[in-house]
Amino acid sequence: MKKVSFYIDGFNFYYGIKEMSKHKPDWRKFYWIDLVKLCGEFLKEDEEIFEVHYFTARPKNKGKMTRQNMLMGCNKAINGEKLKIHYGKYQDKPIICRADDGCGKTFMHWEEKQTDVNLAIKMIENCHYDECQKIILISGDSDFLPPLKLIKNIYKKELLVMFPPTKYTNSIVQLNINYLQMEKHKPKWNKALMENVVEVDGKTYRKPVEW
Repeated sequence: MKKVSFYIDGFNFYYGIKEMSKHKPDWRKFYWIDLVKLCGEFLKEDEEIFEVHYFTARPKNKGKMTRQNMLMGCNKAINGEKLKIHYGKYQDKPIICRADDGCGKTFMHWEEKQTDVNLAIKMIENCHYDECQKIILISGDSDFLPPLKLIKNIYKKELLVMFPPTKYTNSIVQLNINYLQMEKHKPKWNKALMENVVEVDGKTYRKPVEW
């Protein structure tokens, strides 16, 4: 069996679902999803998951952090070492109002840091140590063009980019590597949905009422 590693850009993945749910509210249910099972739905018959790497950052908003912890905790409990979660951070960044006739005041904004770099390094590390035969990136972020080019041209690994909902990126498509749009495969998403209440080893995980 061909070993496949998945690398999920959590920020891109989350906001893809969020954008999709604005005009298709039914997609909101996919916030609460088994990440490893979803990835497995996209495997071919001669492939198996080696690892699923999920890259994110802990929100500073307490409510968002609680919901994220519930989702990540549930996924980790279900999937064990098959799922690797990598955390970057949110950093305060001053933003000046530059709108026409704007106030010119400075506001604090949170900016996600380290996650893209962590993901790129992990993909290249796995290629360097030849831990798998196929790399699948779940993201529509053009910032990943350099590592994708490196993996394609130097490591000669089989590559697939899966675009989260609403995240189709033409510059990645032009790399001439295989790609697919995840929003066109809704039945696979449905198969990966988790129950509203999940119990693992005596611990209970509940789907958040709001996201």
